[in-house]
Amino acid sequence: MNKEDKIDSVIGKSTTINGDIKVNGSIKVDGKVDGNINTKESALIGKESSIKGNINCRTAIIGGKVQGNINAQEIIEFQGGAEIYGDVVCKGLIVDNGVFFEGNCRMSQETKEKQ
Repeated sequence: MNKEDKIDSVIGKSTTINGDIKVNGSIKVDGKVDGNINTKESALIGKESSIKGNINCRTAIIGGKVQGNINAQEIIEFQGGAEIYGDVVCKGLIVDNGVFFEGNCRMSQETKEKQ
Protein backbone atom coordinates (compact mmCIF):
# COMPACT_ATOMS: atom_id res chain seq x y z
CA MET A 1 0.00 0.00 0.00
CA ASN A 2 1.40 3.35 -1.02
CA LYS A 3 1.64 6.26 1.42
CA GLU A 4 -0.80 8.27 -0.68
CA ASP A 5 -3.40 5.47 -0.55
CA LYS A 6 -6.15 5.91 1.98
CA ILE A 7 -8.45 3.38 3.58
CA ASP A 8 -12.00 3.92 2.34
CA SER A 9 -13.77 1.25 4.41
CA VAL A 10 -13.06 -0.35 7.78
CA ILE A 11 -14.67 -3.45 9.29
CA GLY A 12 -14.03 -3.36 13.04
CA LYS A 13 -13.05 -6.23 15.35
CA SER A 14 -16.55 -6.70 16.73
CA THR A 15 -18.22 -6.71 13.28
CA THR A 16 -19.36 -9.75 11.29
CA ILE A 17 -20.43 -9.35 7.66
CA ASN A 18 -22.41 -12.07 5.86
CA GLY A 19 -22.32 -11.28 2.15
CA ASP A 20 -20.04 -9.90 -0.54
CA ILE A 21 -18.23 -6.58 -0.18
CA LYS A 22 -17.32 -4.27 -3.06
CA VAL A 23 -15.15 -1.21 -2.46
CA ASN A 24 -13.92 1.28 -5.07
CA GLY A 25 -10.86 2.11 -2.95
CA SER A 26 -9.07 0.27 -0.11
CA ILE A 27 -10.49 -1.77 2.76
CA LYS A 28 -9.20 -2.76 6.20
CA VAL A 29 -10.81 -5.78 7.84
CA ASP A 30 -10.32 -6.51 11.54
CA GLY A 31 -13.57 -8.44 11.98
CA LYS A 32 -15.15 -11.45 10.27
CA VAL A 33 -16.41 -11.63 6.68
CA ASP A 34 -18.35 -14.57 5.26
CA GLY A 35 -18.34 -13.56 1.60
CA ASN A 36 -16.12 -12.28 -1.18
CA ILE A 37 -14.14 -9.04 -0.96
CA ASN A 38 -13.65 -7.06 -4.18
CA THR A 39 -11.64 -3.86 -4.01
CA LYS A 40 -9.98 -1.76 -6.70
CA GLU A 41 -7.06 -0.91 -4.42
CA SER A 42 -5.63 -2.54 -1.26
CA ALA A 43 -7.09 -5.19 1.02
CA LEU A 44 -5.63 -5.07 4.53
CA ILE A 45 -6.63 -8.12 6.55
CA GLY A 46 -5.79 -7.66 10.25
CA LYS A 47 -4.19 -10.27 12.52
CA GLU A 48 -7.43 -11.09 14.37
CA SER A 49 -9.65 -11.16 11.28
CA SER A 50 -11.27 -14.15 9.59
CA ILE A 51 -12.36 -14.24 5.94
CA LYS A 52 -14.36 -17.06 4.34
CA GLY A 53 -14.44 -16.03 0.70
CA ASN A 54 -12.30 -14.89 -2.20
CA ILE A 55 -10.33 -11.65 -2.24
CA ASN A 56 -9.81 -9.67 -5.48
CA CYS A 57 -7.64 -6.56 -5.21
CA ARG A 58 -4.66 -4.60 -6.52
CA THR A 59 -2.46 -5.38 -3.47
CA ALA A 60 -3.07 -7.31 -0.25
CA ILE A 61 -1.54 -7.49 3.20
CA ILE A 62 -2.82 -10.56 5.05
CA GLY A 63 -2.30 -10.90 8.79
CA GLY A 64 -5.29 -13.05 9.77
CA LYS A 65 -7.08 -16.15 8.50
CA VAL A 66 -8.32 -16.42 4.91
CA GLN A 67 -10.27 -19.43 3.62
CA GLY A 68 -10.56 -18.66 -0.08
CA ASN A 69 -8.57 -17.66 -3.13
CA ILE A 70 -6.63 -14.40 -3.35
CA ASN A 71 -6.20 -12.68 -6.71
CA ALA A 72 -4.03 -9.54 -6.69
CA GLN A 73 -2.93 -7.48 -9.67
CA GLU A 74 0.34 -6.67 -7.94
CA ILE A 75 1.88 -7.82 -4.62
CA ILE A 76 0.53 -9.93 -1.76
CA GLU A 77 2.21 -9.91 1.65
CA PHE A 78 1.56 -12.67 4.20
CA GLN A 79 2.48 -11.40 7.67
CA GLY A 80 3.72 -13.64 10.48
CA GLY A 81 0.86 -15.62 12.07
CA ALA A 82 -1.35 -15.48 8.96
CA GLU A 83 -3.25 -18.59 7.85
CA ILE A 84 -4.18 -18.96 4.19
CA TYR A 85 -6.24 -21.87 2.84
CA GLY A 86 -6.65 -21.32 -0.89
CA ASP A 87 -4.92 -20.51 -4.13
CA VAL A 88 -3.04 -17.28 -4.82
CA VAL A 89 -2.44 -15.41 -8.09
CA CYS A 90 -0.19 -12.33 -8.04
CA LYS A 91 2.86 -10.68 -9.59
CA GLY A 92 4.88 -10.82 -6.35
CA LEU A 93 4.57 -12.62 -3.02
CA ILE A 94 6.16 -11.72 0.33
CA VAL A 95 5.94 -14.39 3.05
CA ASP A 96 7.06 -13.60 6.60
CA ASN A 97 8.22 -16.21 9.10
CA GLY A 98 5.41 -18.08 10.87
CA VAL A 99 2.90 -18.10 8.00
CA PHE A 100 0.73 -21.16 7.29
CA PHE A 101 -0.16 -21.43 3.59
CA GLU A 102 -2.09 -24.38 2.16
CA GLY A 103 -2.76 -23.94 -1.54
CA ASN A 104 -1.14 -23.14 -4.84
CA CYS A 105 0.61 -19.97 -5.92
CA ARG A 106 0.83 -18.74 -9.48
CA MET A 107 2.90 -15.67 -10.19
CA SER A 108 1.76 -14.15 -13.43
CA GLN A 109 1.85 -10.88 -15.29
CA GLU A 110 -1.84 -11.43 -16.06
CA THR A 111 -4.27 -11.86 -13.17
CA LYS A 112 -7.73 -13.39 -13.49
CA GLU A 113 -9.33 -9.93 -13.58
CA LYS A 114 -7.43 -9.07 -16.79
CA GLN A 115 -8.02 -12.44 -18.50
